[in-house]
Amino acid sequence: MKKFIALLLSLMMLLTLAACGEKGKTTDGGEDAGSTKLNIFMWGDYMSDDLVANFEKEYGVKVNLSYMNDNADSITKLTAGAGDGYDLIMTCDAYMESLIAGDYLEKLDLSQVPNSANINKAYWSEQNQDYCVPYLMNYIYVVYDTERCPIEITCYNDLIDPALKGQLGSIDGARNLFPIALIALGYDPNSTVESEIAEAYEWLVKYNANVVAYGSTESNICNGTISAMLTYDGNTAEAMATMGENNTLVIAPFTKDPVQLGFDLFVIPKGAQHTDLAYKFLNYVCDPQVMAANLVENPYSCPNDAAVAAASEEYRNAPAFNFDYKTNVFFQKDVGDALTIYDKYYQMLKVG
Repeated sequence: MKKFIALLLSLMMLLTLAACGEKGKTTDGGEDAGSTKLNIFMWGDYMSDDLVANFEKEYGVKVNLSYMNDNADSITKLTAGAGDGYDLIMTCDAYMESLIAGDYLEKLDLSQVPNSANINKAYWSEQNQDYCVPYLMNYIYVVYDTERCPIEITCYNDLIDPALKGQLGSIDGARNLFPIALIALGYDPNSTVESEIAEAYEWLVKYNANVVAYGSTESNICNGTISAMLTYDGNTAEAMATMGENNTLVIAPFTKDPVQLGFDLFVIPKGAQHTDLAYKFLNYVCDPQVMAANLVENPYSCPNDAAVAAASEEYRNAPAFNFDYKTNVFFQKDVGDALTIYDKYYQMLKVG
């Protein structure tokens, strides 16, 4: 069973880039360390240097950060037995069911993370609460430039309008792209039916014809390369801040289609060597003032209600988080054997 789950998770590597951000620089790390060292594997440029430095100073420890290029990297480490080298690993909600079933994670003692009480339980599924602590979250939605985009966008089907050819930017990853196609076609965004996934592929061929580039959506819309984008809310916040008083970007006013809400989570890998420090770090990150300061450099949606309340007025009033359909969302779910189907059609899409 464990080998089967590991195979499914390996297939996920091919399917999803960052549901949770276009970030990442890579280093190799994770050597076993003494009790005064904490080894963390996560996205690069996704946590403020001050947060890490202040934790090191307060607890008299050294934090070793290693960075992943995509979610595949964390899944590889977790399924290979990451406890020898890492004490905390970042992953996302789409993988939790299989990681728990495969016994790749330590069960958490949340009494050692009292600040986790600040996390809104609506963003922390009951079946995952014993194995992870949410860090940040992100809405995946459509943004366009009201002055340059040739059409008003109000649903996913607008993204395949020929008028957008050469105008569209996009995040990547099968589990980011196929759901919007499935929704546009009237299907479950986590469908496991091959005929529906095949139809979604045909829809994405049309979508792909309009896409100028995958990745770097925030910079591409600011420099004029694109006029519309499927992107993360944090990327939108950065783009709108860059444009400042000249901002002409709006979040597409969807009236029916739901948007994806994804979560980046910290887990303790099975057999981790320094769980005492891992718990201290998790509790530190959940501190409202600590997370509020972190949001200055990492302006993504945050599941920590107390941190949001303590955050700057600029963050709380940022237009990137101000849209009317925040409750009309869907979540990635474990699709089991259908991963192979998604992989087949995703590879076809990438080959063109």
